[in-house]
Amino acid sequence: NDLTETMVPLFDKILDYVPEPKGDKDLPFQFQVSNLDYSSFLGRLAIGKITQGTLATNQEVALSCGEGETPQVFRVTKIYQFVSNEYDVIENAAVGDIIAIAGVDGFKVGMTVTDPAHPQYLPEIAIDPPTISMTFLVNSSPFAGQEGEFVTSNNILDRLKKAALSDVALIVDNLGGDAGFKVSGRGELHLSILVEQMRREGYEFQLSRPTVITKKVDGKVMEPFEELTIDIEESVMGVVMEQLASRKGQMISMDPIGENTGKLRLIYQIPTRGLLGYQGEFLMATKGRGIMGYIFLEYRAFSGEIKTRKHGVLIAKENCKALAFALDKLQDRGQLIIEAAEQVYGGQIIGKNAKEDDLTVNPGKGKKLTNMRASGSDDTVCLVPALKLSLEQVIAFIDDSELVEVTPKSIRLRKKELIESLRKK
Repeated sequence: NDLTETMVPLFDKILDYVPEPKGDKDLPFQFQVSNLDYSSFLGRLAIGKITQGTLATNQEVALSCGEGETPQVFRVTKIYQFVSNEYDVIENAAVGDIIAIAGVDGFKVGMTVTDPAHPQYLPEIAIDPPTISMTFLVNSSPFAGQEGEFVTSNNILDRLKKAALSDVALIVDNLGGDAGFKVSGRGELHLSILVEQMRREGYEFQLSRPTVITKKVDGKVMEPFEELTIDIEESVMGVVMEQLASRKGQMISMDPIGENTGKLRLIYQIPTRGLLGYQGEFLMATKGRGIMGYIFLEYRAFSGEIKTRKHGVLIAKENCKALAFALDKLQDRGQLIIEAAEQVYGGQIIGKNAKEDDLTVNPGKGKKLTNMRASGSDDTVCLVPALKLSLEQVIAFIDDSELVEVTPKSIRLRKKELIESLRKK
């Protein structure tokens, strides 16, 4: 069928071939919370599928984690069904429906909402623990407050708390004073999505380097490990295996995908630390044709140092406007991440150094004005396009002495200590 005009034929096939949901609508009501959302008017919303029975607005139900716990009885104030990205209020729902319900703030993922007279509990859902944390700080750079609408610590904390209400894998801890807020999540992508949402909403703040959440068991430091699955072409297998070996990855299996496809599926067990910043490196190695995904495996003994950054940085010496003449001279020192005519401040990172150490440079140094002209010294300036780093890339790139400055309009890299003499001390 031609689907260019309508999706109806596809929907008809779904109705023909996909079986109806299992469950009996005549049995006592049973619903398991599988996700959460938050409404400023109704509080927490529980999202899940009705596994048996029916539900109506104002119906009395019980909420509990399982056998042996005292259930919390409440009335369902609202029932929502999903229409595209929006909620649509309905009065009744039955077995198989995926809905959101409101009525009590005590919802947690894995809890069962059931009939108070005939409670029937479902096995608890296992939730992967947070493995990565970052510190959110008030922006303290010389450009603070110029581009953001919400810039105070109270603004940032309120927004993070709101995010935690609807995200079961997000944990927010107030470190107090100027120390900022520790935000823990399930990986770089998880936290960078939150950062991107906040900057689009007008928030301005700074981020520290992401760190893995370790534990101590019997006096030994334990760190999280992931099971990594990658699909690649055979031609890039050697490069990818070398990259993962340097990140403490251990191959578990390697199998061909299909017959004569030239593709392989590799499964690794690797420390979460080893995956920090690897996404971009992997895409470059596979020319964008590789696929990778990972899930939490377990906590294991700390596997030693992993060095993922091989270059130092170029640091602006003082507040200035970057000049094309100066940037042209700096291109030989490394790879620039700023454009000509861009305003920078002292201590801001403007590029990657070709060597391992950091280098302080002056991107605002102009050409001396004289009456003398020469064919060699007066050549036209030709700048290589600046390297544009994504949010995930800059978060993965920084080290412990650096911060990411995030605003609605800009993403900048900086040293924690902006003054060069103090950095050397």
